[in-house]
Amino acid sequence: MSDVQVSSWLELQDALFDNTWQPGLLRHRSNVVFRGVPRVTHALESSLQTYRKTNGLLPGPLQKVLEENDVNIFTTEMLSSVATSLARFDALSRRDFVLFFEPPSLDERIVNQFALFSLPSSAEMSLENLLSQREAMHRRVIIPAALKWEVRDKLDQANITERVLFPGLDGLSQWLKRYFTTRQ
Repeated sequence: MSDVQVSSWLELQDALFDNTWQPGLLRHRSNVVFRGVPRVTHALESSLQTYRKTNGLLPGPLQKVLEENDVNIFTTEMLSSVATSLARFDALSRRDFVLFFEPPSLDERIVNQFALFSLPSSAEMSLENLLSQREAMHRRVIIPAALKWEVRDKLDQANITERVLFPGLDGLSQWLKRYFTTRQ
């Protein structure tokens, strides 16, 4: 894993939007999955365990579905065309792999966060260990605590706030509490 330590808002933007130009689409589209964690020491564990490169680890039938649909991420319909049960999913490969899928838009939070779910081939599999087996499979962008207020203020100006990401009273109250807190 490579670490990218940023020291300004502009460096953060450069790190997050590096290599997003897609010539075939003539658009900027990221091929990475972001996962925010509160500390640099936090591991990449999925909730089952208490990014285009990972698709190369998928079993052949799953890779074929992505290629046929010219996409990087599964929908639930695409996934069910290959494995209609957990037993069939488990039988796809003996090696560890992880796939990312777009969940159904069950609520506003999933929609607003442009959420993805990760589905490891085993509940015991460590995502961090799987990714470390291949060079350049993942990187960590480290935002120092001193930059936190600037980043939050600029995200607020772009309307990327708790009240948008977490619709309802919880998100609104989280945003109000943070927005009206003075910097210490």
